[in-house]
Amino acid sequence: MMNAAIQTSLAQLQILKAKALAVLRKGENYELKTELNSEYKERRKEAVRRVIANMTVGKDVSGLFTDVLKNMHTDDLESKKLIYLYLINYAKTKPDLVILAINTFVKDAEDGNPLIRALAIRTMGCLHVQEVLDYLCDPLRRCLADANPYVRKTAVMCVAKVYDLNRAVAEENGFVDAVRAALADSNMMVVANAVSALAEINAMGRGDVWRLDAATAGKLLTAVNECVEWGQIAILEALIDYVPGDEKEAESICERVLPRLQHANGGVVLTTVRLLLKYEAHVRRADLLAQFEKKMVPPLITLLASEPEIQYVALRNINLILQRRPRLLGKEIRAFFCKYNDPIYVKFEKIDVLVRICSERNAEPLLNELKEYAKEVDVDFVRCAVAAIGRLAIRHEAAADKAVAVLVELLQMKVDYAVQAVVAVLGEVLRRYPRRFEGVVATLCEHADYIREPEARAVYAWALGEYSEHIDGALGLLSAAAESLLEEDARVQLALLSAVVKFFLKQPQRGQQLVVRALQCATEKCANPDVRDRAYIYWRLLSADPTAARTVALSEKPPVCPESTNLPDALLAELAAELGCVSSVLQKPARHFVYAHSEKPG
Repeated sequence: MMNAAIQTSLAQLQILKAKALAVLRKGENYELKTELNSEYKERRKEAVRRVIANMTVGKDVSGLFTDVLKNMHTDDLESKKLIYLYLINYAKTKPDLVILAINTFVKDAEDGNPLIRALAIRTMGCLHVQEVLDYLCDPLRRCLADANPYVRKTAVMCVAKVYDLNRAVAEENGFVDAVRAALADSNMMVVANAVSALAEINAMGRGDVWRLDAATAGKLLTAVNECVEWGQIAILEALIDYVPGDEKEAESICERVLPRLQHANGGVVLTTVRLLLKYEAHVRRADLLAQFEKKMVPPLITLLASEPEIQYVALRNINLILQRRPRLLGKEIRAFFCKYNDPIYVKFEKIDVLVRICSERNAEPLLNELKEYAKEVDVDFVRCAVAAIGRLAIRHEAAADKAVAVLVELLQMKVDYAVQAVVAVLGEVLRRYPRRFEGVVATLCEHADYIREPEARAVYAWALGEYSEHIDGALGLLSAAAESLLEEDARVQLALLSAVVKFFLKQPQRGQQLVVRALQCATEKCANPDVRDRAYIYWRLLSADPTAARTVALSEKPPVCPESTNLPDALLAELAAELGCVSSVLQKPARHFVYAHSEKPG
């Protein structure tokens, strides 16, 4: 009986094991392994595609390394590219197995097809494995002198990878000198890649590997016209770092790069603008500087007709340029008007630029445009538009009357979210122009029932106290507000206390009961210590010396000054030197998020 039970249990275990193996065999990696070892070429090619697809979405297919390696010996260029991509991805985790592919790499580097030669040398450089370096030197030396320019331009970029991995090997084998020599290559794309490689090498080392001289600068200016956009950017960036010998040379360089402003690629345009801004320090002729500025405008405006993402990048860079050249785009205000289908992030940037380029001459059409924006249904967009109207009123005194008229019109529409934003902005305008817009306060009081948000209610309370002598029924309004003192936000409570005290000091007979009630409530029932402290201070001040209280509470406040939205000069100079880069979009210097080669974490 016991033997039979044991045999039954063993049989069940065998069945479970078989089922488990069947499940494993049905797994995708097992299926791919089978396909990669298929006798049919098309099935192997499709399996490689699926492996790369899985790798791209983050699945671990490192277990198929040896099976993928077996398929390297193929004449199919697509399969070879995919396999090389796989090797680059897993080379650091399996450096010992990568050595198995070296013979194929070396063989491919001598292939009759220049595409395969370039692919082999590029992949060997990108593997970034010390063990591969010994086998890379001879193929790289041959490719640097290859008859085909596509192979040469790939090889010069590979030198930068070798230098990153082992500087001594790159210098001892003469690879860095070969890249310097490539600056005189007959093919302009090789020249552009050589410039890019030398710039990378400089960044990795002490910055003294290569210095641009006047003769080479002239060659690069000739080469820039024949390069693709990324080659042009590399050359322009090299010229930005170059210090011209005299004013005449600076003028010549600027005039020769001006045609790059007409390029279709936004990166080329912004890099050219950065070069012109940099070289302004070396050019003294006012007419020439005016000509440069005039030619910058159309390309910058053209960028606003691109995709939303390009528009956003362009607007962030334009924002920086305007902080250095405020009048550059003053005549192009309509180009920055928001379109109905602009994404919200583009609309925000456009409004910011519109405020920057606004002047007294074009303030009226801009205010009319912002008024239309403030009637939209997007709450954030409306708040942004209303805030922009307030900024214009504060910055441009001549436009203040029109701006306040627009704000009052928006207030009278009684749209909840617009009312909150308008009241908050009106508070700033009233502080900027004391006693100029006293009539607006009565309109605020008429719409008191619509004022709900703490910031807006704090402004309303402040206005009641500041302009109580101009408000009919101010006592009733203050009494009604003071009754809900404990339910208000701390900001509103503080503003209400100040308003009640001001009213009492202006009209002692009428405001005595109100001020006693408000101060008692604040000192005895309010939970916020800041509110209680202010109430105690007012109480003691009023009890001890009413004259001093009047001096403190009713003193003339200095008008609010226009708030500068410009970046600090040092930061602006740093960002202007990185125009067209990620740092100009983030408006944060590259040193804050890009590690130097010697500072890489880990």
